[in-house]
Amino acid sequence: MIGVWTAVLALSILAYVLLDGLVLGVGILMAFTPEEGRRQRMLSTVGLLWDGNEAWLIGAGAVMWGAFPIVFTTLMSAFQLPIMLMLAGLVVRRIACVCRFKFKTGGWMWDAGFCCGSLVAAVMQGVMVGGLVDGLPLSGNSYVGGDFGWISLFATVCGIGLCFGYGLLGACWIFHKSEGDPRDDARQFVEHVAGGLLAFFTFLFLYALVGDYRVMSRWLDQPYLLAIPVTGTVASFLLSATMRYPRDDLALYTAMMVFAVGFATLVTSFWPYMIPFSITIDAGAAAPARLATMVPYGAFALPVMALYTINNHTIFRRKSRRRRTTASRQNGLHSETDGSFFARHVLPLISGRRTHRWSQLREQTTSCEDEVADRDVSAARGGAGRPPARSDH
Repeated sequence: MIGVWTAVLALSILAYVLLDGLVLGVGILMAFTPEEGRRQRMLSTVGLLWDGNEAWLIGAGAVMWGAFPIVFTTLMSAFQLPIMLMLAGLVVRRIACVCRFKFKTGGWMWDAGFCCGSLVAAVMQGVMVGGLVDGLPLSGNSYVGGDFGWISLFATVCGIGLCFGYGLLGACWIFHKSEGDPRDDARQFVEHVAGGLLAFFTFLFLYALVGDYRVMSRWLDQPYLLAIPVTGTVASFLLSATMRYPRDDLALYTAMMVFAVGFATLVTSFWPYMIPFSITIDAGAAAPARLATMVPYGAFALPVMALYTINNHTIFRRKSRRRRTTASRQNGLHSETDGSFFARHVLPLISGRRTHRWSQLREQTTSCEDEVADRDVSAARGGAGRPPARSDH
């Protein structure tokens, strides 16, 4: 039973990192995009997906609280400040994203809020991982490092490195979901953040080698484990090739593979410890009776979150196009959205309120993109011949 909940926790964390990481990456990259129109198109690619991604973070926290209470208590004591800052960043990002779609004015302010919230959340997540790997001051199972015992050079560099990693996911997502100028910008972003990520991995290797960490002995004693980071290296080289391949989704999948390999490397390095060299999985797990009590909740919640995530990405799977045809805009056609299986068969079975919510979200994205497209075309023509505005229904 302990192994089952360990796997559930690992998959929940990985799902959050991959899904919400690309949203955080888009927010970080928006800080390096000076034109408001391009920022708006970048935001439209993720503006309706972030709420479902955060459910995986909540699920991971719930699993750790229920199945590994000792580990949960220790981490909450050690990382109280970065956790609060991370949650504050996610809240600011949420407010900024909603306001960006609802209000016509103050776009730069909501963009800045989305960027800052994403950056703070990403940095704090990386700092917590770095502090955990670098080692926490513990006395038994109790944290004794004070409010800032988790701060170190290694943790700070990990916070910056995770921003590069999320930026890579965000750039590949924009490359997959956009056309025109945002797609060209995304290709350049991939080149820049990939270089920063390579420098970060080089630092990690040298830091672990010079610091004579205990984790190095595991890799040296079991060299077959080196196949995991080698796989990540191969995926990194494949990423540059997939950027020029006709199927633009391959770049996104390759970037996710790089993250998955990095996560597997981290887990393998410290197995079977949940808090490196202090608390093992068995020592931190709850009693068998408590683990068995959690099974019905896990069997219900996890499939629901998975289906919700698949439903979300299926409904909003179409590209963020720079310009639609006049007929499509007048008739409100969305061939890639309305033609999906979920939109045609599943949504009609859901309540009218839920269906109305999806319709509103689709209309918000459409209105946002059409407004930017009209502004771009008007600027290109010198203000003359502005295409007709979208009529309200």
